[in-house]
Amino acid sequence: MADPRDHAALARLVTELQVQGLVEPGVPGNKGRRGGAGPSDHRALSLDGTTVMVPVYSSAAQRSPYRLEAGAAGLELRREAPLGVAVQVEAPPEPRFYGLHTADGTPYRSIALLHSSDVLATTLLQTCIRFRDRSESCQFCAIEQSLEDGRTVVRKTPTQVAEVAEAAARLDGVRQLVMTTGTPNSDDRGARLLAETAAAVKARVNLPIQAQCEPPEDPIWYQRMKDAGVDSLGMHLEVVEPEVRRRILPGKAELSLERYFEAFAQAVAVFGRGEVSTYLLAGLGDSAAAIVACSERLIAAGVYPFVVPFVPISGTPLEHHPAPSAAFMVEIYTAVAQQLAASDLRSAAMSAGCAKCGACSALSLFEQAATPPAGGGSASA
Repeated sequence: MADPRDHAALARLVTELQVQGLVEPGVPGNKGRRGGAGPSDHRALSLDGTTVMVPVYSSAAQRSPYRLEAGAAGLELRREAPLGVAVQVEAPPEPRFYGLHTADGTPYRSIALLHSSDVLATTLLQTCIRFRDRSESCQFCAIEQSLEDGRTVVRKTPTQVAEVAEAAARLDGVRQLVMTTGTPNSDDRGARLLAETAAAVKARVNLPIQAQCEPPEDPIWYQRMKDAGVDSLGMHLEVVEPEVRRRILPGKAELSLERYFEAFAQAVAVFGRGEVSTYLLAGLGDSAAAIVACSERLIAAGVYPFVVPFVPISGTPLEHHPAPSAAFMVEIYTAVAQQLAASDLRSAAMSAGCAKCGACSALSLFEQAATPPAGGGSASA
């Protein structure tokens, strides 16, 4: 959209869709999924060529004022009040690789899933040392749900992931791979498995890879992951204020904010400025000011703050927690986008990862519209 007013309207529409969800009865295409490691209870939609992940399976989404219907001219996005912007809606088709199986009979879709329109994502270890104890687990997490439902396997081998990645790139045009993991009971926090899998994938197909894990105890693992073929690293704070961290992620909060920033510095030294990112989940109790202040500190450290609205997942302790308001998200997006512009840190410049994809957040839309403040310059100058 050439008109900045239309771009701003689209950014606002995406923000509202991601916090309010969408009713979409029987619309064909890639249906997304329920439960499991995020993004969950979402499906991908293309709005004027921008692919976004929109909640459709949560209880809140069923009360959304937005509705997607199949009309004579294609998909139509409707709301009782005017949308405020004319938007073309498409639903990405179910990928062809979903119909394949490994030699041992495991469905490819049990190994990895298509996110957005061209991102392959997998959770290498579908268990976590904290998950079974809800006094220790991250209260929003549903990592073992898909395992309990029989939709995935407990541990994906490097060979399996490499096989699926090659097929997804060849058959469905996948352009990057995001690998996360539940936290194992080991000092490397899953970095070993991530490195082994990255090496296997790169030996078979040249896909940019982001790995995601908690900070390993020994910083040597950053270089080992890089050497194995990991291009970008995600280490996720999720929430930032001390009281909110203790309440929302009681076990993970044992790793202090300062420990994370130490890890960020070590990781940036290996992967480079802008190739390390962190999730910030807005709407779980952190104030807008706290999220914006933490984002400023992250950007100064060379870390991309991927701000995402919290979306409750069914079956978790927070399944009835309200999503943030659109106004709250717009306030944060606007401020963080200005910080990113002033520092010349761009999601589009990242090799791979959730921020590179951007579909779970409207931040990239605000980032595109942001301009550096007068007299400002690049932090790298």
